[in-house]
Amino acid sequence: MCRMIYKSLKNGDNMPTNLAIDDRLIEEAKKIGGHRTKKSAVTDALKEYILRRRQKKILSLFGTLEWKMAYDYKKSRERVRSAL
Repeated sequence: MCRMIYKSLKNGDNMPTNLAIDDRLIEEAKKIGGHRTKKSAVTDALKEYILRRRQKKILSLFGTLEWKMAYDYKKSRERVRSAL
């Protein structure tokens, strides 16, 4: 999944953008991330932001799936092994 997101961002069109971003934040992001340029720090920050937001969507599924308490996954494995 990460690769797919990276490729979609990497292969996307570059858009020249002027942003007023706190220089202290940019410098700290460059330092922590080991980035040489502001662009690479911002790009990585945006990728991480997207990944985290997509992960939050997955969390909304918790508690929505119905489980069969009587289901025995060990028996299911035995059936697969015996079929081989």
